[in-house]
Amino acid sequence: MTSGAAAQSDAGLGDAALRRLTAELIVVRASGHLSDGQRRYPRWELPNRDLRSLLQEGVGGVILLGGSAPELALRTRQLQAWAGQPLLLCADVEEGVGQRFEGASWLVPPLALGRLHARAPRQALALAEDYGRCTARDARAVGLNWVLAPVCDVNNNPANPVINVRAWGEDPATAGALAAAFTRGLQAEGVLGCAKHFPGHGDTSDDSHLELPVLEHDRARLEAVELPPFRSAIAAGVAAVMTAHLSLPALDPQRPATLSPQVLTGLLRGELGFGGLVVTDALVMEAIASHHGAGEAAVLALEAGADLVLMPADARAAIAAIAAAVASGRLSRDRLENSARRRRSALAGLPEQGRTDPDPCHAASPDGELARELVAATLEVRGRVRPLPTDGAGVNLIRVDQALHAPFLPTAAPALSAAAAAGFRPCLLAGDTTSLWTGDPEAPLSLERLGEGPVLVQLFVRGNPFRGHAAGQEPWGAALGQLLRADRLAGLAVYGSPYLWQQLLPLLPPEVPAAYSPGQMPLAQQAVLAALGVEQGSDGGFTD
Repeated sequence: MTSGAAAQSDAGLGDAALRRLTAELIVVRASGHLSDGQRRYPRWELPNRDLRSLLQEGVGGVILLGGSAPELALRTRQLQAWAGQPLLLCADVEEGVGQRFEGASWLVPPLALGRLHARAPRQALALAEDYGRCTARDARAVGLNWVLAPVCDVNNNPANPVINVRAWGEDPATAGALAAAFTRGLQAEGVLGCAKHFPGHGDTSDDSHLELPVLEHDRARLEAVELPPFRSAIAAGVAAVMTAHLSLPALDPQRPATLSPQVLTGLLRGELGFGGLVVTDALVMEAIASHHGAGEAAVLALEAGADLVLMPADARAAIAAIAAAVASGRLSRDRLENSARRRRSALAGLPEQGRTDPDPCHAASPDGELARELVAATLEVRGRVRPLPTDGAGVNLIRVDQALHAPFLPTAAPALSAAAAAGFRPCLLAGDTTSLWTGDPEAPLSLERLGEGPVLVQLFVRGNPFRGHAAGQEPWGAALGQLLRADRLAGLAVYGSPYLWQQLLPLLPPEVPAAYSPGQMPLAQQAVLAALGVEQGSDGGFTD
């Protein structure tokens, strides 16, 4: 071999090693289902052929969504085998693994414990730690080693469309104490945690999945409200911090937090002293993707101080752009090596049993006792418990955001089946319900659409990403007044949003039974309807 050929070969080897190092810092999205045909979101979830190829090229992490707990156990084993190296395998399971993967524990949203903390702080803290332990046990059982929680945002804006009940509190002290307790429980069971969304997404009225929110607060306000929960989580030893896609002109007037050296390197690394993994929020979100291409967004994030790039719009474009930035001197190779070392160190710190293959036959047996305790502790009831008045001709008026995205409402869900057994025929309202409303502020409901009989109103509302606004914009207060005047309101059940519950409850006379649960899952429905005098029959048995 000539010297020129040898030099070319060495350069080729160097390029391959650099691309593999670069790939290690990428976390791609995949379905928890095994086959391509089962993907729920093909736009973001790679087909198996591409996924396997990227993992063999060195991609270091996968975020998963969809499937049952036993299927996910098989999937994580498959992904580890394709990679041939330890992977970070994560999911957004802020409300227990069962929130995303059927068959595991599905727990009430974190804000439920924030409300409990106001009246029973010791109980709330103990339950938050148990919540973390339960989530970790389920995660390990299905092969996940990284949970993208706790949310450390302070939800002090009830109109927040994207955080809302995902937060642990509405004030910094509560949010910080409970997020830290969750972190201790989670990581004590051998799973990595992730505090998000730094430096604080709680006081926004825009959804960063759709646009770039702007937080105009000065540094003093950030120190008083937004930053304390992150300080608490860092003090509790949280393994990772996720960035927020929002603009904070007081910290960086040019770039959003995810792409800001002032925020990630100056504030998070320098002032808060965080030495763990820094991961971006998903770069496919419009707050970033509408302003930067996949490659440039990834490079900017690493320049700012991120270690891991989550869900770039095009993984190969991101890898190529990062490698080119190193080749040009824009990024240093040492910078990438430091991030890779943090990733490997986080994985190496997991217990051995956290890295063994999960057994799909024993994947995430749900902790029914904790799930029931959380529902019972956070249930709120007003009015006397009594059988709801119906002679078999009642109306079960159910409001959900989207019927196709309501996993809490299977056919046998108590909100449907228990109400039907009590004589309430279902009237399901989903998505756009403009035909329901008359436009009359005094009598907004089209009662002729409902038919005759007493009406049980069940509202499944909460802040949800991608909708662009918080729940509760429809005139339910006036609608309840209309039903009361017609002597047709049998009872009210609110699932999810405490803000809608607080808005509607004062409008009801004490003789009308009403109940609220922060949870929307069947177990919460069972508790709410029992409180209203509608008992689930022997076929219920929901233990989520």
